[in-house]
Amino acid sequence: MPVVKLYLAIGLIVFAGLMSVGVVMRAAQGASLISLGPDLFYQLMTLHGAGMVGTTGLAALAVNWYFLSRYVRLNPRIFLATLILSLLAVAMIVGAIVIGRFAAAWTFLYPLPANSLGQWSTGAALFFVGGLLVLGVAFLLVYLDMGLAIVRRYGSIARALGLPMLFGREPVDPAHPPTVVVSAVVLIVNVLGIAVGAVVLVMTMLHLVYPALAPDALLMKNLIFFFGHVFVNATIYSGVIAVYEILPLYARRPWGVSRLFLAAWLAVTLMVLAVYPHHLLMDFALPAWMAVMGQVMSYASGIPVLAVTVFGGLLLIYRSGIRWDAASSLLVLGLFGWAAGIVPAVIDGMIRVNLVMHNTLWVPGHFHFYLVLGVLPMVLGFASYLCSNGEQGRTGRLGVSVFAVGGILLSLSFLVSGALSVPRRFAVHDEAWQWLADLGALSGGLVLIGTLMIALPILVRLPRAQLTGAGT
Repeated sequence: MPVVKLYLAIGLIVFAGLMSVGVVMRAAQGASLISLGPDLFYQLMTLHGAGMVGTTGLAALAVNWYFLSRYVRLNPRIFLATLILSLLAVAMIVGAIVIGRFAAAWTFLYPLPANSLGQWSTGAALFFVGGLLVLGVAFLLVYLDMGLAIVRRYGSIARALGLPMLFGREPVDPAHPPTVVVSAVVLIVNVLGIAVGAVVLVMTMLHLVYPALAPDALLMKNLIFFFGHVFVNATIYSGVIAVYEILPLYARRPWGVSRLFLAAWLAVTLMVLAVYPHHLLMDFALPAWMAVMGQVMSYASGIPVLAVTVFGGLLLIYRSGIRWDAASSLLVLGLFGWAAGIVPAVIDGMIRVNLVMHNTLWVPGHFHFYLVLGVLPMVLGFASYLCSNGEQGRTGRLGVSVFAVGGILLSLSFLVSGALSVPRRFAVHDEAWQWLADLGALSGGLVLIGTLMIALPILVRLPRAQLTGAGT
């Protein structure tokens, strides 16, 4: 499947590059090895954030598309068109940052893109926001193909989601693919998320061109965080499909669908759309019921994940005689990262904690936990299994260990910094904070080394790898 190979190759190379950017930023905050001016630091922060979110989204999309193509007929040309549009979007975003010096972070919080105090031009802001819009169009294009293919095969998105089985109108079919259920969830939530993102991106562009057109700032913030929260979570859901598909092959046991499984993913569908106000708990102008909803949903949102995927994964591998290699180890590490990453997220979703923690490095700690120890191992495990059947020798197995140790230390360096009230988004750190930044740079370097130890053998084998699937 040549298009999947392209997604994997580009994703692995870009991951390594963006990790290097992250290491440089943490080293600059430590002030012992590297010195960066604040303007350059915030450009790198914008590049790292936007690049990691977008690249992770595309890599997880490749996981989703590859396995969904086993059950429905997808169009590889549309999948390729999505990649081409995404590369165009990347060129626009990178150009806006590197040439135009745009540095308003990947969240582009209104009205910051239009108020640069001379740091970047209106054109640079338009290119950055326009690049995000093109990327959203690229995702919607492939989602349209996936949605049509699911409807042609199963009759409706509701049937793909298993709702007739969940509510007793049809008997439960254990052979109903978990991949189809999760794909239906991703389609529902991420089409809504990207549509909302498109609205706020267009409104931002209009404000850049016509400054007199000034939307409500609280509305814009709600739209931005709904879009960002849903997109990142949908990325995780796409990545976990690799766990559902590959781990049963190692354990030699099926991952069957049950009413509990279907109920959990329906709950996830509803919760991920309602939980985003936990990003806005300090916006006192927000209606109180939204803050309460954000806090309650924060508590509840981890339950379906722990009850079904993580617990189900543990049951699957318990006394199965599973073969431990690079792929299986990475997939189980991804389950750990997803489950454990919920804990600091739920803590930050408590209003009294959020009052003092949300603008600290605690928040980067919990989403690095999700992405570095959750989604990225799932993508790497997927690539390892497809390209080498998980057999990457001693180097690959050692790479997994280095990656895991580095990822845990990196996440802890952020979380401990947050617990000590080290602010987030500060280019320059006080001397008392610098040892934690140095620890972050060192652990980020371990993550980069581990990634290269895993990814380089994959990249060497990738051109000759014989990938199997309905889309080949």
